[in-house]
Amino acid sequence: MNRTALRLCLAQAESAWKNPELSLKKASVFAECASRDGAAIICFPEQFATGWDPASSSFAEDEGGPVSGMYSDIAAESGIGVLGSFREKDGDGFRNTVVFFDEHGKVLSKYSKIHLFSPAGEDKCFSPGSSPSVFEYKGIRFGIAICYDLRFPELFLRYRKLGAECILVPAAWPCSRLSHWDLFLRTRAVENRYYLGGINTIGRTPVDEYCGGSMVISPSGDVIAGPVKEEGLLYADIDPINSEKLPGPDTLSDRRDDLYKSWMQSS
Repeated sequence: MNRTALRLCLAQAESAWKNPELSLKKASVFAECASRDGAAIICFPEQFATGWDPASSSFAEDEGGPVSGMYSDIAAESGIGVLGSFREKDGDGFRNTVVFFDEHGKVLSKYSKIHLFSPAGEDKCFSPGSSPSVFEYKGIRFGIAICYDLRFPELFLRYRKLGAECILVPAAWPCSRLSHWDLFLRTRAVENRYYLGGINTIGRTPVDEYCGGSMVISPSGDVIAGPVKEEGLLYADIDPINSEKLPGPDTLSDRRDDLYKSWMQSS
């Protein structure tokens, strides 16, 4: 099968704090613009509808509730794939969940944040996810991670082993640690030889201050789009990966997983 490039759009946008209706009106405008510009996918920052708050479960809903339903409508109305997140009810608890909708508004993939940001108490309000999520769209195989997940390389290695070609990482990464954001995005991309799109928010909230820095990294670790500071749309063309043409060594076959496992068991 002849696979072609896909145009990816990252929406670096400021949330209307605790106002999903207003935030998602902005998301709808951005999605229409991205669709007109030829993008196949638009991605929004972590908890864009409400603003990221590690101590709040307000507006939590089941899948198909008001927030996720509005994302679905945005996808269908603009004719573009949409990656958006919401606070998902999970039994007696809540999860920080990202959903990908295809251009018809149908759910293709769902991922709940595995590594909760304990320094801000996210682990006290939310329950962690337990598995990666991969999906194929327009001939490209994608994976999803969220913000703090970037600090844990095992998840990104798992995506490599699952054949992912591009990882999408919505985030609320603060200005004070933006240098780490840049470092982790590039490292995770080059060590696993896939594309990585980091979608960060901007603005000041009661939680922290955010300075954007959204970007797309190539499998060779090069920045191919971004970083940007202002609110707006960032585009990059994602090509299907031909591993034989990638620069640098493919370290996957040289890993000593048996040895690493013994180290962990003896520690």
